[in-house]
Amino acid sequence: MTARWERAVAGLAAPLAVVDLDAFDANADDLVRRAGGKPVRVASKSVRCRALLRRVLDRPGFSGVMAYSVREALWLAAEGFADVFVAYPSGDRAALHAVAADRHAASTITLTVDSAEQVAFLAAIERPHPLRVAVDVDASLHVGPLHLGVRRSPLREAGEVVTVVRAAQAAGLRVVGLMFYDAQVAGLPDSSPAVRLVKTRSTRELLGRRAEVVAAVRQVADLGFVNGGGTGSLHVASHDPSLTELAAGSGLFGPTLFDGYRSFRPRPAAAFALPVVRRPAPGVVTVAGGGYIASGPPGWSRVPSVLAPRGLRLLRAEGVGEVQTPLRGKAADGLGVGDLVWFRHAKAGELCERFDELHLVRGDELVETVPTYRGEGMSFG
Repeated sequence: MTARWERAVAGLAAPLAVVDLDAFDANADDLVRRAGGKPVRVASKSVRCRALLRRVLDRPGFSGVMAYSVREALWLAAEGFADVFVAYPSGDRAALHAVAADRHAASTITLTVDSAEQVAFLAAIERPHPLRVAVDVDASLHVGPLHLGVRRSPLREAGEVVTVVRAAQAAGLRVVGLMFYDAQVAGLPDSSPAVRLVKTRSTRELLGRRAEVVAAVRQVADLGFVNGGGTGSLHVASHDPSLTELAAGSGLFGPTLFDGYRSFRPRPAAAFALPVVRRPAPGVVTVAGGGYIASGPPGWSRVPSVLAPRGLRLLRAEGVGEVQTPLRGKAADGLGVGDLVWFRHAKAGELCERFDELHLVRGDELVETVPTYRGEGMSFG
């Protein structure tokens, strides 16, 4: 695989990043298959490249963008992307006002709230056009005092959600959606029987609670969508009749954090190559850069992994470095200055925060070079 990529990018300056279109498209097909007929909203934070977002949305089974910033949503809407849902609350008054001031943006972009406080914040924005909002509902699992999942919305029960919906309506906001993100199911690999038990119990609990919340909110609001799931839980969330759509993005690139799932295995579609720049000792080479550590809890699971040549490994005492990364292994002695070492990132879209462009390859051919968000001069946090 990497030999083909190397032929495709021969002559290009490294460090560089590639996306294998055959693997990318196969991963897209698998997401649609596991979604079981429900449309998949593409999580832009896991792609961060307009050309690839368009490629996915042109495929059957995908519909709409799940954005992570209001400014990003404004940019995408201006570039022709329809139905952009910003799935995170925002405190950016200027960007929120820009949405409300533009008829097209206000009709295309949906914002997120999960409290009366956020409703009041949006209500204070001057609104020539009404804002569309969705309510984020906590999808974590509570077992006694334990909170299993991510800390997002404080809303859990139907009555709490309805209270916020009514507050939003009273403030002149249009409530058009609900969101439930089951991070403890979608984002955890099947690493142990205990994790699998948490996933099973969480799925069962959420199935009932989500149905109650959706039924209660539909009594007071005309919902356009009820969103749930993620790359790691599509095959489970697809069976929930209360959900009208699912969300996924990381599965398109297939980063290393998704190697540990038992029910599916995305193909590695995105990788980056770093050039060898020195040979400090027998069996050791050093490559330029490499300190692309992913967000989340600190640990080796967040560090890039060597893909090729096989037999190279990071030095535990140094890890990946800001300007250089040493590697040890038998393959080191066969590498010279300028040769490439290929890596996979732990997460998906964060790779694009390191590179201005992605080289799209198929087989051993370079199909196209496209800019990332960063390459277009757009940074959204």
